[in-house]
Amino acid sequence: MTSPSPSSSPERTDADAIARNVTRLSVGVAVILITLKAFALGASGSVSILASLADSALDLVASLVTFVAVRWAAAPGGEQHRYGRGKGEALAALVQAGLVFASASFIGWEAVLRIFDPRPVTAGGWGVSVIVISTVLTLGLVWMQSRALRQSRSMAIAADRAHYAADLAANLVVLIGVISGAFLAAPGLDAAAGLVVSVWLFWGALGLLRNAADHLLDRAVPDSDRIAVTTAVLSDPRIHGVHQLRTRMAGPVMMIQMHVDMDPALTLEAAHAIIVAAENRLLAAFPQADILIHPDPHGRAEPETMATGDALPPEPDSEAAPDPDSAPTPARPGPRGPWS
Repeated sequence: MTSPSPSSSPERTDADAIARNVTRLSVGVAVILITLKAFALGASGSVSILASLADSALDLVASLVTFVAVRWAAAPGGEQHRYGRGKGEALAALVQAGLVFASASFIGWEAVLRIFDPRPVTAGGWGVSVIVISTVLTLGLVWMQSRALRQSRSMAIAADRAHYAADLAANLVVLIGVISGAFLAAPGLDAAAGLVVSVWLFWGALGLLRNAADHLLDRAVPDSDRIAVTTAVLSDPRIHGVHQLRTRMAGPVMMIQMHVDMDPALTLEAAHAIIVAAENRLLAAFPQADILIHPDPHGRAEPETMATGDALPPEPDSEAAPDPDSAPTPARPGPRGPWS
């Protein structure tokens, strides 16, 4: 039995529109930053600004990947993608991690060369002005992406936001490097600042790679979410237990599968109403979830099925359960999900 498809819900439609809008903004900001930093590099010759320019160039590529991935992942799954296309966002994040690794390597190499062969930084005023403007634009973009993430939970946008959030810290390092090289006659500090940016980007890329790998390898959702799932399902005392719980993320959509123990004397219609009520409670907590619940007669579940799936979190307090005599929640009509 499956829940209504999250891809067709109003919440999902609004979240997709928000995600598309913020990806357009990300591409636009990246283009502006590249233009400003290229001008500043030509005027100053700063390795710190070169590092920042290289980072922004790869940010543009990453933003374009996100732009495409968000739209592709939001498209209907069709017969060839019955689980939807949400993992396209994780694939985009994997590409972004590779780009950041490349950027970190290039910047680190250039910084090491400049440490052994320091060069003076000229037109420091232009360099400082461009970095300050870049920081303000980046801060505004990160704020918009944070708002979009609260509604869309898009992994691709989260990866793109991680790039620009790292850029905020990197810009401060670059600013120190430009000031040191132009006004303090210490070009070696400018190169050292570029090396710090390289290490910072490398560390951020590791985080992106880890998150994308967890997503692509179907890592279970956090314990807090699984506890919320079992709490919602077991709040009906007519459901005696949950086993073979399986959870994973497909883009912003949480995929939930489980077996539940129910009274074997229930009619098919009564069991159906109880399960649909459980699905509705889950959808209230996770509006973008896609749910599959299989009923088992209480006490007769196969032993081997009990040992598979996610490890179950502790069961919720039975005192919070509603009155056993309460009427079942009526089934909610709607389109079928990708497991149909």
